[in-house]
Amino acid sequence: MNRILVAGAGPVGLTAALALARRGFEVTVVESGDQLAAESRASTFHPPTLEMLDELGVCDDLRARGLVSPTFAYRDRRDGLVAMLDLAVLAGDTRFPYRLQCEQSKLTPILLDHLLRYEGCEVRFGWHAADVTTHPSSLTLSSTDGRTVEGAWLIGADGAHSAVRRATGVTFDGITYPERFLVASVDEDLTAWLDDLAAVNYVFDPVEWCVLLRTPDHWRVLLPTPPDTTDISEISRLGSRLREVFDPGRPWRVAHTSMYRVHQRVATSFRTGRVLLAGDAAHVNNPLGGLGMNSGIHDAVAYAAALATGDDSAVWAAAADRRRIALEYVQSVSHQNYERLRATDPDARAAHLNSLRETAADPALARASLLRSSMIASLRPVPA
Repeated sequence: MNRILVAGAGPVGLTAALALARRGFEVTVVESGDQLAAESRASTFHPPTLEMLDELGVCDDLRARGLVSPTFAYRDRRDGLVAMLDLAVLAGDTRFPYRLQCEQSKLTPILLDHLLRYEGCEVRFGWHAADVTTHPSSLTLSSTDGRTVEGAWLIGADGAHSAVRRATGVTFDGITYPERFLVASVDEDLTAWLDDLAAVNYVFDPVEWCVLLRTPDHWRVLLPTPPDTTDISEISRLGSRLREVFDPGRPWRVAHTSMYRVHQRVATSFRTGRVLLAGDAAHVNNPLGGLGMNSGIHDAVAYAAALATGDDSAVWAAAADRRRIALEYVQSVSHQNYERLRATDPDARAAHLNSLRETAADPALARASLLRSSMIASLRPVPA
């Protein structure tokens, strides 16, 4: 059987489908929604992700819709700019020495369009995965309303509440942060208010850290919320919190808001028989650093390459390696980002901010830091 099933038509699932189609597989994608999701939580594409999307033939289309960000900044709530890191120092390590700021909802239609150009590839919307039955050389995925589809393998990329993961019995171990994250998309030009802004800015503060992030359509402000308040109360005080970031003498123009709980979790196994887990179905983490969607896309590309070998041991190795990276790299870096932004010890904060200044001022230190934050170091050895 040459057909592979993918659950989930988000950026991870559709990347997996396209990568498989380009390797000669027929692919059926099943998606519980009636159409592609319009929600755009993830919006940063790192250099190695752009390399992968370029190899799939979709990077030019994405770049035309996005915003090239050659730098990102660390700031202090009171003192302003601490350090600006320039990804130009990675020019010898990647052909994309920058981040691309673009909502994930702009990528998925591009992936879908390219996927459907391949004969034997399809996407079935309104298809709620329920159970998996494994056969000697194939498997059957069934829906909640009794429909079935058969394939040689199944990639579960159906999100943090993955029905595929539940069907395999794999547990999803980890923690949930006490804070919720509140994101406000605003129709304001923050560069007119704050000096030395990059497209991505991590703002340190022991009481109320935040992230200021530019997308093609909006500026986003990410704020933590206390654990013992209601969503309604947090939304109601958003205006005053935004004015603490900058007070223009009037209310900020807020386009929309969202609030969500944040988890650090990794599945106990990324492979069960003929089922592979990818993206949020396999690992979730806080959004600080923009690692979640990117690492999910890396999962998808790694699985497609392993399945194309026809070697079962290569598939096992890919699943094990992606889980190792999720544990040792993605979880570690994202949680470290969280802890440093909210650090309250004055000496620890001062030492870290001084370290960032030294890193930005030294090209060798900057390159070493950026190889890690850009995710290049998670994927391949790099020369000193």
